[in-house]
Amino acid sequence: MKKLAIFAFVFVAWSAPTTALEGDVAKGAELASTCAACHGKDGNSGNPMWPKLAGQNEEYLEKQIKDFQAGTEDPTQGRYDASMAPMVKNLSEQDIADLSAYFASQETQMGAVKKEFLDLGKKIYFQGDAERKVPACAACHGATGQGLNLAGYPAVSGQHPEYAIKQLKAFSHGDRANDSNAIMRDIAIRMSDQQIEAVAHFMLGLH
Repeated sequence: MKKLAIFAFVFVAWSAPTTALEGDVAKGAELASTCAACHGKDGNSGNPMWPKLAGQNEEYLEKQIKDFQAGTEDPTQGRYDASMAPMVKNLSEQDIADLSAYFASQETQMGAVKKEFLDLGKKIYFQGDAERKVPACAACHGATGQGLNLAGYPAVSGQHPEYAIKQLKAFSHGDRANDSNAIMRDIAIRMSDQQIEAVAHFMLGLH
């Protein structure tokens, strides 16, 4: 565990992105009206297959939007989604900063963890699985699931389990490849489907 903590610190120090522009929350709120149909007015999506953006870290949001702008059907080129591509195509750098600031300022709606996922989900999140060489999720995403903004690690607290499962499996299969240094791909590929499902449900109530 000590080695993992040291690794996380070194990785953060080496890879921390920088924010070029300061976002304007009020302007972001205006722009967010076009996002409401899928992600909800305040970033709390009503559809479990679409992510909650409320409370997400600004650095992470900015990167994802830019990756969607650069995305192609080749997973090594940004991050591709047919529904997102036209929505982000004409956003300026300032628009992206404003949207990210707005959604980061909103409060994530939490959910209750189903009992059948609690024990295994808690174990994977806080301890990982040494036998499968799966590190604890908390090392990068924090004890309360808030992530590390300066490192670009996303908040996972309160996220829809269905969406989290979809993304973990996408990383595992290599269908999503916009993670820095392939860190999520290296982890997700070692996780069993049962572990993915359990930790995704556990994060819904993590705070």
